[in-house]
Amino acid sequence: MSLQSNVWAIAGKWVSTIAGALHSVLTVVVFLLLDLLDTVFCLIYRFIDEYLEGKRKKPCYCEKRDGNGGTTGEIQLSETMWGRRNVFRLMGARLPSKRLKLQPVDCKKSSDDCGTTAGRWSDCRCESCVSWTKNGDGRKLHVVVREPSSSAAGSGESIENVIFVHGFLASSSYWTETVFPNLSKNQNYRMFAIDLLGFGESPKPMDCLYTLQDHLETIEDSVVKPFQVKSFHIVAHSMGCIIALALAAKYSGYVKSITLVAPPYLARSEEEESSLRALEKIAKKRLWPPLMFGAALMSWYEHLGRCVCFLVCRHHRAWEKLLMLLTRSRNVHFMLRDLTRHTHHSAWHTMHNVICGGARCMDEFLEMVSRSGAEVFVVHGDQDPVVPLECSVNMKRKFWDNDKQLTLDVVWNADHTSVIMGREKEFTRRLEQIWKESSGSCPPDSLQL
Repeated sequence: MSLQSNVWAIAGKWVSTIAGALHSVLTVVVFLLLDLLDTVFCLIYRFIDEYLEGKRKKPCYCEKRDGNGGTTGEIQLSETMWGRRNVFRLMGARLPSKRLKLQPVDCKKSSDDCGTTAGRWSDCRCESCVSWTKNGDGRKLHVVVREPSSSAAGSGESIENVIFVHGFLASSSYWTETVFPNLSKNQNYRMFAIDLLGFGESPKPMDCLYTLQDHLETIEDSVVKPFQVKSFHIVAHSMGCIIALALAAKYSGYVKSITLVAPPYLARSEEEESSLRALEKIAKKRLWPPLMFGAALMSWYEHLGRCVCFLVCRHHRAWEKLLMLLTRSRNVHFMLRDLTRHTHHSAWHTMHNVICGGARCMDEFLEMVSRSGAEVFVVHGDQDPVVPLECSVNMKRKFWDNDKQLTLDVVWNADHTSVIMGREKEFTRRLEQIWKESSGSCPPDSLQL
């Protein structure tokens, strides 16, 4: 019996080794093919863009910029947009025509010089997608405001503000459909749920590079300044945590509490560029699981990603009708709807300039927040494949030695989505507890959920 067990164990190891080797070979072949396809579509899109848009066409990032590299004026762009490895570009593949050679873009110019403000030919131009162009201000975000309950407003209690920041490929619906319906009836909080620049119902201008600074300034111009917010709590999910920390670092004297759900923190490395390391970490080239393959496809391949957006985002109305027909529902789930409410330009630049480029700023933001004394609460699922739990654990170990300022709540058997979805009431109760006790000397006890 023992001999049979050993034979099965050895056979299992061989099968596992062979399967791993086959997966590695298949991964190399598939991504080599994708390298070729992206190079081909680079040529195709350049000719089509020039034909349909003429001199106003936007340049791509297939060639390394001369001179200032990733710097446009005073704006630092993520090196990942140029530093993505492509076998065929490394072999010296170039366009045959010098007439199509790209020039560095200067987004301080007018929209006529930098592209069509409302979008390009491959973007959807339905009423909902371009409605923001009618107000004449392409820098004002779509903001959903929920005022305090009438009983709380009449009680004489001071009104507190809460700013909600969603993650990548999401919108304010992420909060208005989960937290807002589950708030206590007698609450004295004024809620601001925003659609980040380039997503949801917010503007999606072409003459913008969607840097971290762009997102920060539009939140200031759309919430902090017009509503005269003097103090506030922040709640953010995933990519939104980077923007939330930037806001908290700038307004450290205004922030009462910071709640981060699945923050994508990567410790700074001296050996390599932080942004490139972030890209390798969050979008590693692998075929399985499918979610990671999709992340790699959209992050590493600019033109293939644009093809996906052309097929899905441009025709989102058709896909929504098909889904409603198949599910026999009158509405599409808000998370599926939000996946299509962006342009390739806004998603591509936000992905690289905020998620990857923001990696080199996270330590600085966290140091400022730590020095300010603001209380930080981190909620993370232990089964998160997109942003592993180790990100939050490493952040806590590096900047906080105890639970006096940072509290880490680990949600067992939860992933990147189910850390909130499916447990909305419990999560909302936790938020209300944090807001209520954040002004005290000690944070609430860490929960193991």
